[in-house]
Amino acid sequence: MDTLHMLFNAVTVIFIAATMFAAGLGATIPALRGIFTNVPLLVLALLTNMVVIPLVGWGIGALFSLPSAAFIALVLVASSPGGPFGAKLAMVQSGDVVAGAAMQVLLATVGSLTFAPTVNGILTAADLGKDISLDVATLVRTVALLQLVPFVIGLLLRRYAAPTAQSWHPAAAAVSNVTFLIVLAGMLLGNWSDVVALLGSLALLAGFVLAAAAFAVGTLLATGPSVRRTTMGGVAAVRNAGPALAAIGIAFGDQPAVLGALAAILLSGLAAALPIATVLSGRRSRPAAPDDTR
Repeated sequence: MDTLHMLFNAVTVIFIAATMFAAGLGATIPALRGIFTNVPLLVLALLTNMVVIPLVGWGIGALFSLPSAAFIALVLVASSPGGPFGAKLAMVQSGDVVAGAAMQVLLATVGSLTFAPTVNGILTAADLGKDISLDVATLVRTVALLQLVPFVIGLLLRRYAAPTAQSWHPAAAAVSNVTFLIVLAGMLLGNWSDVVALLGSLALLAGFVLAAAAFAVGTLLATGPSVRRTTMGGVAAVRNAGPALAAIGIAFGDQPAVLGALAAILLSGLAAALPIATVLSGRRSRPAAPDDTR
């Protein structure tokens, strides 16, 4: 069992690092500059993902009276922006892929620093009836090391060794995707009893509602044409599993109940976001009517 636990943790570390390394390899200075210089879009996206959605997650957890493990998992997900699938949702919905990828990277980078204080603040204020608190300094260092360092390395390679970065990017993205599936399967299979127990609870619905609400809020609190705004909605709906997994390992000792709830909430969130993106893509692929005022 210890060997399996160590293997799971190793794959989790590879997933987090590979995801951010691939993001760095795929990012460009002009694309990032375009996001940084669009002040209204930047401010609204940061406000949405760092403040509004964590509060929405807290509200949903309280509204549904989730048990402690599911509540913690929901708060971890809501407080962790910049999921790598955000850029993929931009592709699925035929959206603004460049802006989506740049914003995903920015949110993941900033979120690696804001995640721990946000979660700690919400869990402390929620008063779950037990002494729950994160070691903020340790978690910030761990998440920053696993996310910021690989991203910066990838970005520097893209900047100074573009051919190498372009040739490495598909492999890095593949490692990220495969390890994500392995981690998700490990959470489901390793904690199957806890996942099954959630089938009769409101945890799955809470994850679904959170993703749908995040998509709506991210779209409303954005600027630019509708294609860019719904792209920001997709980025907001897909949260970053990396910091959440790190927090569960550091603060909760990989508790099966929390890991199982996290896996279930991530899956239900994807179940909400993917159909929305697919519908948007279908609408955009239809030829415009002569009087279409899109």
